[in-house]
Amino acid sequence: MKNTILPFVIYIFLFVACSEEEDSFTTHDATIPSVKQTATYQVNFEEDVIYAEGLSHESLNSTNATTVPLKLDIYTPANDIENRPLFMFIHGGAFENGSKQQAAITNIAQFYSARGWVFASIDYRLLGDRGTVPNEWANFASSLPVSDEDKASFNAMYPAQRDAKAALRWLVANKETYKINTDYITVGGASAGANTAKGIVISELGDFTTEISGAQDPTLSTTNIEQTYEVQTIVDFWGGQSVTDAFEQIYGRNLFDGNDPALYKAHGTSDFTVPFSSALELKEIYESIGVTMQLDTLVGVGHGDFNATLNGKRLEELAFEFIVEQQNLTIE
Repeated sequence: MKNTILPFVIYIFLFVACSEEEDSFTTHDATIPSVKQTATYQVNFEEDVIYAEGLSHESLNSTNATTVPLKLDIYTPANDIENRPLFMFIHGGAFENGSKQQAAITNIAQFYSARGWVFASIDYRLLGDRGTVPNEWANFASSLPVSDEDKASFNAMYPAQRDAKAALRWLVANKETYKINTDYITVGGASAGANTAKGIVISELGDFTTEISGAQDPTLSTTNIEQTYEVQTIVDFWGGQSVTDAFEQIYGRNLFDGNDPALYKAHGTSDFTVPFSSALELKEIYESIGVTMQLDTLVGVGHGDFNATLNGKRLEELAFEFIVEQQNLTIE
């Protein structure tokens, strides 16, 4: 009797185990977002959503400061899909100017949202806003052998990182509202925005935030500080590494390591604002840490050319292909 029952029990066990494995595999597949190869959906637009607050000082870190709202725009596909990837984009402008509604960015937003992404374009405090800066950062800036304007631009990098991280945390905190799958996040930007994108993604969660206390900046309480995130891909249009270089010089820690996400970069050989050599330097860094990086060289192209093409494809198309491949998204 034992010989009859035992094989039956083993059969039942194996059947259940295989069924659970199959169900697990099916469930895993079901969590992978599906995006469209071509523009498919109408795009909903939500403007000037407040994601946090920040201080704007009368002068560097002065006690005379006002609280300013920090805003982003959200583009969502007009569908009822509950499982969407996220792309957060950061505008450029040398930390002195720029806008989340730059025409080139709104075009990119339409491109991705029409294919199934939630796309967020963010504003952040610029040089003229005089955002709060840690004392060690401000002291380092004051020691630089550059003009006062360049020192102010250096200081402006810090609140830009702080704000961009706050925007990403806000998006994670509101994932249910926008039906975002936070396992599929891309952060990108152009020029200073790409610089910022790398800074917020490869740094630790508390970097560019915990260097300032809540007493010094009470608006930190509005930044969803408890939220965590993990970014899967970075998109870098002609950005440099001044943010990560500054962090390393001030805090003595190299931010790049083997846990960084894959990075797509497009950079022109005739870029005299952020030299093409910086792209080659970044390529060497990624090779040294063993992380995937695709560098698309735009021969003869200068700084900020969103209309550049490579092999007949625009930059948003090239980045699209990279993101889909790296995140293993389902494409229809």
